[in-house]
Amino acid sequence: MAIKAGVGTILKIDGSTIGNVTNITGPSMSKDTIDTTALDTTGGYRTFISGFKNAGTLTFTLMFEKAHYSTLKSAFDSDVAKSIEVILPDGATAETGSKLSFSGLVTEIPLTIPPDDKITCDVTIQISGPVTFTPAA
Repeated sequence: MAIKAGVGTILKIDGSTIGNVTNITGPSMSKDTIDTTALDTTGGYRTFISGFKNAGTLTFTLMFEKAHYSTLKSAFDSDVAKSIEVILPDGATAETGSKLSFSGLVTEIPLTIPPDDKITCDVTIQISGPVTFTPAA
C-alpha cells in the first residue's frame, strides 16, 4: 500500500482547474438511520435501517488570485449545480489519479484579508446527489 501526501491534488469546477488551493476537506458524506426497535426486539439492542444519504459538503481554502476567485464567484452567482472533480495524486500522471466526481452548489466564498499575511478564501460547496469514486488504474 502506497500512502500519499496531498501534494499534487487537483480541484476542478466545470472543467476549470482551481489553483492555489492549500487544503481540501470532504466530501463529508453521512447516512440517516431509522430506528426500527420494537418492544419485542431480541437481545435488548436498538435496531436500525438505512435512510437517506447526504453527500455533505466540500470545503477548501485557496490563496486569492483573481482568475480563480472569478470562477468561484460565477459559480456562486449561478443557481445551477456545477461539475466538481477532486483528482488525487496516486496515478501515473497528475490527471490519472483516483477521482471523486459530483455536482455541487458553491454556497460560501468568504474572503479573509489580514494586514500582514496572504488573502485567502474559504469556499464551501454543497454537494447535490451522489459522489462517484473512480480509483486510479
